[in-house]
Amino acid sequence: MKKNLLLFFSIAMAFTAGAQSKKTKVKPPNVIYIIADDLGYGDLSCYGATKIQTPNLDRLAANGIRFTDGHATSATCTPSRYALMTGEYPWRKKGTGILPGDAALIIPTDKTTLPNLFQKAGYQTGIVGKWHLGIGETVAKDWNGELKPGPNEVGFNYSFIFPATADRVPTVFLENHKVVALEANDPIAVDYAKKVGDDPTGKDHPELLKMQSSPGQGHNQTIVNGIGRIGYMSGGKMARWVDEEVSTTFLSTAQSFIEKNHQQPFFLYFALTEPHVPRMPATRFKGKSGLGLRGDAILQLDWTVGEIMKQLKFLGIDKNTMIVFTSDNGPVLDDGYQDEAVTKQNGHQPAGVLRGGKYSALEGGTRVPFIVSWPGQIKAQVSPALVSQMDFIASFSSLIGRPVPQGDAPDSENLIQAFLGKSVKGRTSFVEQGGPLSVIKDGWKYISPSGGAPFMKDVGIESGNLPTAQLYHLTEDLSEKNNLAGKYPERVKELSELLEQIKQKK
Repeated sequence: MKKNLLLFFSIAMAFTAGAQSKKTKVKPPNVIYIIADDLGYGDLSCYGATKIQTPNLDRLAANGIRFTDGHATSATCTPSRYALMTGEYPWRKKGTGILPGDAALIIPTDKTTLPNLFQKAGYQTGIVGKWHLGIGETVAKDWNGELKPGPNEVGFNYSFIFPATADRVPTVFLENHKVVALEANDPIAVDYAKKVGDDPTGKDHPELLKMQSSPGQGHNQTIVNGIGRIGYMSGGKMARWVDEEVSTTFLSTAQSFIEKNHQQPFFLYFALTEPHVPRMPATRFKGKSGLGLRGDAILQLDWTVGEIMKQLKFLGIDKNTMIVFTSDNGPVLDDGYQDEAVTKQNGHQPAGVLRGGKYSALEGGTRVPFIVSWPGQIKAQVSPALVSQMDFIASFSSLIGRPVPQGDAPDSENLIQAFLGKSVKGRTSFVEQGGPLSVIKDGWKYISPSGGAPFMKDVGIESGNLPTAQLYHLTEDLSEKNNLAGKYPERVKELSELLEQIKQKK
C-alpha cells in the first residue's frame, strides 16, 4: 500500500512539474516592427518633448523598454533600412546611398534577411509602407507590368508599398508585383534625367502648387496632387495617390494583414511615411499641433500606432505580440518644402539635447526613439544599453530558434537579452554613418576627419565634418559640446584603430 501511494505521489509530482514547465514556456510572439521616417530623438513626449504630446507612443514606452542609446546605423534612410534588412553595415556595399525612385533592388535575394528569417520559421510575413530599397534588376523598368524582384523576393509573403519616398516619383502604390489601380490605356513612364510627358512641373508652374518647394533642393519637378516631386513622371493618373490619404491607406492595409493572420504567427514590417516630406497629413490633423505640418504629421503617426495597439487588444493577441517602434534616422525641419516646420518650430527641439540630425555624423543623425514592448513578458523600464536596428536579425534568430547561416548578417549581434529587458549590456562598439564614419565604445565617440562644410545650409543642420579628429565622452557630454581629441590622443588612436579594424572585417 505504501509503495502504491509513493508511486502515485511520484507520478502526480512529475505530471505537475511537466504541466508547470509547459505553462511557463514562452511561445514566440508575433512581431510588428514599426519604423517612422525622419523622426528625431526629441520628437516624442516620452523622450522629453514638451511642445507636442504623443500619448499612444508614451503608453507603448511606459509598458515596455524605452532605450536611450538606440540607433539606426545611418543618418539617412536607404542605408539604415539596408542594414536593418541584411544585418550588414551599409557602407560595406556600394550603391546603398539614398536611392532614386527608379533604382534597382539592392537587397540580396540569396542571403538571410529579417523577413525571410521569420518566413523560414513558419511566420506569415508582410510589409506595408515605404520601401526605398529598389525594385527590379535594372533602373530601366516597365512600370506597367510585373515589377520584381522586390519585397516578395527577399522574404515578404505580402507587400503593399510605395517604391521610394513620398517626394519621389512614381507616386503610386505597389501591391506585390503590380501598380495598384493602373489602367492599361494610361501607362506610366518615369525618368530622373529628363522630362517625360506633358505634366506640369513645380519649376515652370509654381502657381499650381499648394506647397512651395524650398530653393535648391530639387522638389520642383513633376507635380502630383499639387506638390512638386523629385523626378519626372507621366501616365498612371488613376493610380496616383492623394497625400492626405496615404497614411490611412497604409494603416487599413496593415490592419487587414493583422486580421487575416492573427490566428497564426506573423511578422509585419510597418514602414510609416511620417514625418518625412512632403508633410501633408489628413485634414483632421492639420493645424492641431501648433508646430506646422511636421508637428501635425507626428500627431497622425502617434494616432496610427494607437490604432494598431487597439486592434491587437480587440483581437486578443496584444499579450503575444511584440511591437518594436523606432525611426530610420534623425530629424530634419526644412527638407525640400516650405511647410512651416521652421517658422512654427516654437521652441520644439526635434533632436532633443543632441547635436546634428538627418545627414549628420553627430548623435542626432542616428540616435533615435527606440521602444520595445511585449506585454506580460517585458517589464517596464528605461534601458541605457547600446543597441542597433541592425541587431534584430541575430536577436530574433535566438528568440524564434532559427539559425542564421554562416556569413549572413555579418554585423548583427545577438542582443535578445537587452531587447527583452533582462540585461542592460548592449553592444561593446558601434559604427555610425553620417558623412564621415564614427565609432562608439565605452561611452566614447570618435568622428574621423573629413572635408566638407561643418554646417549644411540647405537643411540647417550641423554635418559633423571637421578636417581634424573629434572625440566626445558621451556619458558626460551627450550634446557633443566638448571635443576632447587634443586632451586624449591615446583614446583617439585606440578608437581610430578600432574603426579601421571594423572596416576591414569581412
